[in-house]
Amino acid sequence: VALIIMCLGGMIPLATFVCPMFATLTGLTVFRICGKKIAWCWYVVVAFLSALMAPDKEAAAVFVFLGYYPFVKPWFDKLRFGWILKLLLFNCAIGVMYFLLLKLFGMSELAGEYAELGLLGGAVMILLGNVTFFLLVAFIVSCSTALFVSVMRESMHLVLTRDNMEAAAKLTFGNVL
Repeated sequence: VALIIMCLGGMIPLATFVCPMFATLTGLTVFRICGKKIAWCWYVVVAFLSALMAPDKEAAAVFVFLGYYPFVKPWFDKLRFGWILKLLLFNCAIGVMYFLLLKLFGMSELAGEYAELGLLGGAVMILLGNVTFFLLVAFIVSCSTALFVSVMRESMHLVLTRDNMEAAAKLTFGNVL
């Protein structure tokens, strides 16, 4: 599902930033049901396939550099100043991503797009990126996690224990093979 979402990124202009966010939310489901190990494997596979197959390479790069966020968010939430680390993570990841896209991969069309914005426009874009990341992505990940756990417990009358999740992960992995 995440790969399909990433492949839709080339069809809609604003999808460059929206599709990676939605793909990341599918990873949240994998993380909650199957645990850390399988979620990290899922992330690596989806990131690799997105980089190869997604028509919008900028969207694929956003997923590669931030698609793991739901897996590290619980760790940040435990820290006293976790929001500072989240801010640092986002800005460093985006900075490295655009540096690599521009310098290593030679995506000069990106430089042209952002040059049109000018210095003030670029600063506003960075500010909006930070606000969007914190208010939208962090909030959506937190709400989605709470909603997912609540719905799973109520609708399936399940007790979400480690044993139940490991059995489900093994069954799912066996069906994929």
